[in-house]
Amino acid sequence: MPDLSGLTVLIAGASSTSGLAATRALVGAGARVVAVGRSADRLAEVSGAGAEIEVFDLTDAGAVDALAAKVGPVDGILHLVGGWRGGGGLAGQTDDDFDVLAQSLTALRHVTRSFDEGLRASPAARVAIVSSTAVARPLAGGANYAAVKAASEAWTRAVAQGFAKAARDAGEPLAAASVVFRVKALAGLEDTLAQAYVGLWDAPAAEVNDTIVELS
Repeated sequence: MPDLSGLTVLIAGASSTSGLAATRALVGAGARVVAVGRSADRLAEVSGAGAEIEVFDLTDAGAVDALAAKVGPVDGILHLVGGWRGGGGLAGQTDDDFDVLAQSLTALRHVTRSFDEGLRASPAARVAIVSSTAVARPLAGGANYAAVKAASEAWTRAVAQGFAKAARDAGEPLAAASVVFRVKALAGLEDTLAQAYVGLWDAPAAEVNDTIVELS
């Protein structure tokens, strides 16, 4: 396990089994963990695992700016905001379902923008999202879900390009990486995800930046 002492990692949407697993892995590696969600009650377990908890609505751009000002620069973001709505074929892909699913993309956009400067200044920044194999194999009954995940992957890859460009412009080695983890289903893979995310610090940024990693 890499030594993450002195690094601060923000887990967005941390009040899940995956958030708890990631908190334990990151704290075990020595990182300061900031766990963010909408409910203090639902974040209680990650607090008990050693995370600092922050209650913010990540779909609110102003709130995320306030979060960034409060927390300060971070060296990593693990984006776990998500969920599933679908079924019913293409005709069953409602606007209401899409709007709920799109909150994950909105939160991703806000968090990566607000913390971008600090990430680029970090000596070893790692950003990662959890996406789905549905992006490569979309189904009619999950079209909303696959579309949002595809857009989230595009945004995450744009973050990767921004990291690479900033390093080139500064004439410095790449120190930051942005990665997509794809799963078919996350249930049962929570610890695998946590270890894979922590393991990103074991590899040079140039090797993992703008990569898609399938977890199974």
